[in-house]
Amino acid sequence: MKLGDREESQNVEDERGKGRTGLVLGGGGLVIVLIALFLGVDPQKLAGLIGQQQGPDAAQRDDRPQDPAQERLAHFAKVVFGDTERVWDEQFRQMGKEYQRPVLHLFDGRVDSACGSANAQVGPFYCGGDSRVYIDLSFYRDLEQKLGAKGEFARAYVLAHEVGHHVQRLLGYSKRAEQMRASGGRAAASQASVRQELQADYLAGVWAYHAQRKFNFLEPGDIESALNAANQIGDDKLQKDATGVVRPDSFTHGTSRQRMRWFTQGFKTGDVSQAKQLFELDYDKL
Repeated sequence: MKLGDREESQNVEDERGKGRTGLVLGGGGLVIVLIALFLGVDPQKLAGLIGQQQGPDAAQRDDRPQDPAQERLAHFAKVVFGDTERVWDEQFRQMGKEYQRPVLHLFDGRVDSACGSANAQVGPFYCGGDSRVYIDLSFYRDLEQKLGAKGEFARAYVLAHEVGHHVQRLLGYSKRAEQMRASGGRAAASQASVRQELQADYLAGVWAYHAQRKFNFLEPGDIESALNAANQIGDDKLQKDATGVVRPDSFTHGTSRQRMRWFTQGFKTGDVSQAKQLFELDYDKL
């Protein structure tokens, strides 16, 4: 993936080195996610509850010298975030709307958001309460080393997916998902979450379509690396790898096949308006 000399986003809060020590677990950064998937609960809420048990004494300042490798990741994230702004600004103008830009929040270990406290173990997340995308850059290491999702565009896909959640909120899809959750029990909540996450994958593909035409930044193997990442973080694969058992009734993000399908569909069409079908199709046809 070619970054070129494109500018970093200016809508960034960089609080690395100011976070609180995250929870130490023997399985590494993805343990909470896998446990949550097994239990069928929201990984972010689980991590927040565990993080709260550490208490305020966990707060500490990290004054270690800057790591050049992490600074390169930070630059990468800021440029990609800027790319999402430039693409979605244009797409919203074409829809007769104004794109309200979110904020990229970089942190270490643990962070407090309008959606609650979270440890780095939950991975990147979007909080609609404060319009921020939160990421501990160590997730990129886990993405490559623990999940086998290599390549810069795999990292870009993850960030674009979280920005996709912001786009969903601006276009009213998040409210629709909330209404679906409220209409039924656990099954309805699971299906609403899967629809919402697959739509974010679709919107990440739409972003990639327009970003490629705008910046010509893709290199051979980039799309494949994004699809591999989508495959590695499918609910069915994560559950099977973690427990040997797949529980569709506890899915929150969709299967590997679904995630690859909808990112690909967004990249092929570049059509924002087709995102609505994720909430219109029968669930078994997603």
